[in-house]
Amino acid sequence: MTSSLVSMLPANLPAHLLFMLFVAFSVYVQTLTGFALSLMLLGLVGLTHLFPLPDAVNAVSFLTIINAATFLQRRRPMRIEPVMKVAVLASMAGSFIGMGILVYLAANALQLLRTLLGLIIIGCALLLWRMGQPRATPSPPRVFAAVGALSGVLGGLFSAAGPPLVYVVYRQPWPLARIQESLIFAFGVGALLRLVVLGLAGQIGAQSLLLAAEAIPVVLLVTLLSANRKPPVSRETLKHLVCLLLIAAGVGMLA
Repeated sequence: MTSSLVSMLPANLPAHLLFMLFVAFSVYVQTLTGFALSLMLLGLVGLTHLFPLPDAVNAVSFLTIINAATFLQRRRPMRIEPVMKVAVLASMAGSFIGMGILVYLAANALQLLRTLLGLIIIGCALLLWRMGQPRATPSPPRVFAAVGALSGVLGGLFSAAGPPLVYVVYRQPWPLARIQESLIFAFGVGALLRLVVLGLAGQIGAQSLLLAAEAIPVVLLVTLLSANRKPPVSRETLKHLVCLLLIAAGVGMLA
């Protein structure tokens, strides 16, 4: 296994360096907003055809776990909203459906997988862009359960559980720091479950491991440098920029 990992790198070094640049940018956006790592990174990889999407999706799961662990360690003590436990449990159930769809499409319809990812990225970006003002009172647990299940399907399919849960969580009357920590915690748990299940099923190949291994130092460095920094622009401006980039990546994948 080790020799096969090493042998892949020299033949395509520019692609791997570009991938690490994409990782750095995506992690920075994730740290500032609490979401977008998966969609941003997969959108850039899909747009540039750097690597097969199933390999990139699996690598993203590793990166999500590293980002979550590093971010939350820097933010101790954690302030996770109790209702997020409902969302996380529902997400874990939904992720099995998403993983089943991914395995089937990866084996039988790679172009459909790419098109589906492009449509999901565009749809999620538009959903987040139209996000309304925070509610006066928190949403009931049943809302978190339903949204958690939908996020789980997207998480199992593309390791991109963010948008539905982000939409609901950002509308809660919670402080921004608690929103970020609750979201990143939920995504970390979902990614860990996904890796365990797919790993036991033998669905994580050498390419995925290589991409994850070379990106992990980038994730650690960017997260450590940015976890406690304030965004360079306003929250609203940041949201517009992220959504525009996501839409551009999604449209490019459909072209």
